[in-house]
Amino acid sequence: MAARSSPEEKPSPLTRLNSFVASSRVGKRFKLTERNSTFTTELRAGTATFLTMAYILAVNASILADSGGTCSVSDCVPLCSDPSVPVSNCTGSTHRVLVPAESCKFNPVNPGYGSCLEKIRKDLIVATVVSSLVGCVIMGAFANLPLALAPGMGTNAYFAYTVVGFHGSGNVSYKSALAAVFIEGLIFLFISAIGFRAKLAKLVPKPVRISSSAGIGLFLAFIGLQNNQGIGLIGYSSSTLVTLGACPKSARASLAPVITAANGTISLIPGATVSGDIMCLHGRMESPTFWLGVVGFAIIAYCLVKNVKGAMIYGILFVTAVSWFRNTQVTAFPDTDLGNSAHTYFKKVVDVHIIESTAGALSFKSIGKSYFWEALVTFLYVDILDTTGTLYSMARFAGFTDQNRRFRRPILCVHVRCNVNCSGVTSRDITGNCIYRIVNRNPGRWTDRTNSIDGRRVFLSSVLLHAVISVDTCSGRWGRR
Repeated sequence: MAARSSPEEKPSPLTRLNSFVASSRVGKRFKLTERNSTFTTELRAGTATFLTMAYILAVNASILADSGGTCSVSDCVPLCSDPSVPVSNCTGSTHRVLVPAESCKFNPVNPGYGSCLEKIRKDLIVATVVSSLVGCVIMGAFANLPLALAPGMGTNAYFAYTVVGFHGSGNVSYKSALAAVFIEGLIFLFISAIGFRAKLAKLVPKPVRISSSAGIGLFLAFIGLQNNQGIGLIGYSSSTLVTLGACPKSARASLAPVITAANGTISLIPGATVSGDIMCLHGRMESPTFWLGVVGFAIIAYCLVKNVKGAMIYGILFVTAVSWFRNTQVTAFPDTDLGNSAHTYFKKVVDVHIIESTAGALSFKSIGKSYFWEALVTFLYVDILDTTGTLYSMARFAGFTDQNRRFRRPILCVHVRCNVNCSGVTSRDITGNCIYRIVNRNPGRWTDRTNSIDGRRVFLSSVLLHAVISVDTCSGRWGRR
């Protein structure tokens, strides 16, 4: 007697979904079947990439806002000589109204100037989101490469702290510096279009190209260990330049080269800049937020050792959630006017912020100055090395190089980067200095659909959740102390 054949098992809903997408015009456009990938695999890869690079949305805006943006002394409000007395009641022989001066931009920051910085920060978050969206979608749709683009750490710090200076204390104004970045982007686009950039890239030795990613990583680590945008482990030392810090905010001091006039007036030396809170006076290794960061690092390290998927995400979520609680020493919402304002905005959760203060903020008044061109040439030089080194390093790691270790489709990829540079600057964001990321070598991580998913997720989630993202920015301002 013949054995009965077992009925064929029906494919699961996910399998049917993957088959449907693979046979559709979208699947054929992204060559899912040819590259042995599926729609759900691309979805997971795109989500993982977005979550890994989402920190830049808050950190980039926070760094650029440290330049002061378009804020000036005119945004400062008059205060009473006694901070506890309102200006309306500032009368009598013992009280006087303080007219805002240049010092209102530095610690203690004038409330009016601080409010302006918050608006700038929110504008820059949106600019970062939009530029990331444009870069990721174009890279995926046209260059056909799973390289996610976002504003890169490094040049933004040079822009904020060296060119413009902390709260505008440098030689170049914010608008003039952005004009320099915009011109640099056009120059980069031109030399890429004529093939000159590719020839320059060939002149860069292979060890330099490979080591660029390691150098960028060390630079990021150094920034993350400092006070301004990190956990504050590194502090200033007059003898060794750097030393162990991690002291509370109340125990830190800013440094600036000043000159004392004959009448006792203290003023900043022309051309000098004011630092952030970089010097510990006492209380080393006693910062609560530093130890919170250590706990978050320990969580990430443990999950990595145990090979837990999404290890970095768990540590980030833990530290973020703890900082949301008020009335703690690690809160992102201290009991101040700015903290209360940030908490009120945070409770909105969903908000679409419109760029108000930074749109179209370009000025070419300083184009004849030597320091303008010094900044422009530096941006261009770093852009060429950064783009070449990082792009080739990531391509080599992901297997996008041919037998001769040459990158496939470099011209198309670099043109995408150049166009995003120019469009990003008009949104007040230095998107040109991008880091090309390949976060996971997951199966299917080789199609341009991953980048399209990255771009859409950056736009849909980040623009709508602007109120939540801005809290991470506020944490850089208040929480990491």
